[in-house]
Amino acid sequence: MFSCPRKRMSSIPGDFFKLSKMFNAMRSVVRVPDIDPKYKVAVLASKQEHCLVDFLYGWQEGKLPVEITCVISNHDRGPNSHVIRFLERHGIPYHYLCAKENEREEELLELVQNTDFLVLARYMQPVPLQKEAYLGYKLLESLSSKGSLTSYFNMILSGKFLRSYGKDVINIHHGLLPSFKGGKPAKQAFDAGVKLIGATSHFVTEELDAGPIIEQMVERVSHRDNLRTFVQKSEDVEKQCLAKAIKSYCELRVLPYEMNKTVVF
Repeated sequence: MFSCPRKRMSSIPGDFFKLSKMFNAMRSVVRVPDIDPKYKVAVLASKQEHCLVDFLYGWQEGKLPVEITCVISNHDRGPNSHVIRFLERHGIPYHYLCAKENEREEELLELVQNTDFLVLARYMQPVPLQKEAYLGYKLLESLSSKGSLTSYFNMILSGKFLRSYGKDVINIHHGLLPSFKGGKPAKQAFDAGVKLIGATSHFVTEELDAGPIIEQMVERVSHRDNLRTFVQKSEDVEKQCLAKAIKSYCELRVLPYEMNKTVVF
């Protein structure tokens, strides 16, 4: 274990800076909070606010080493909502993008160009009902398994967007992957009679809910729980799981390898 005399602790940031100048190192392998700039992130969220609100308050308390450039949503929040008041108080822009499927992804791409990574705090996009009715149940299931749709009613970000953005996107899934992919995982878990429910934070890829997993957390449930308490417990776990994943990522403790695995130390 690395040990350093207390009197030397104050000089460590300066020592790292000298080493970076000596070797012309533009990117840290370890982050020094007082020297390295905070990661710039945009947060994407839909109507459900529990992950977004928890993320904002964690940032306010200094628990998340990020700079929030903006919040983007496909849900129009009123000017007197607590989220909008919070953002205005801290000077964080809020962008409402009303869209069907991914028709405004070019605009979204412009808004996030200067970010280091994106956080999806329960961000989903609705599929038009006429498309759902036209394609039918089985074909939608097929599309969902290929990453085009997250469920019959929702989709996330397209492969074209991910390739154009070219940086990491971190999502929180309200289920314990690889089980219960797609929409309404709490109901899927409830119907399956599970004894543990959970949440998964993972990198977003073109394949639905199949990106490398960063963090997972679980909560015990029993026959005494109903669907409402399943959802409540799931939401509590989601908030913790997303915050821990973001913190680990910002501290450079997440190392992806192979196709869909990570080392988190």
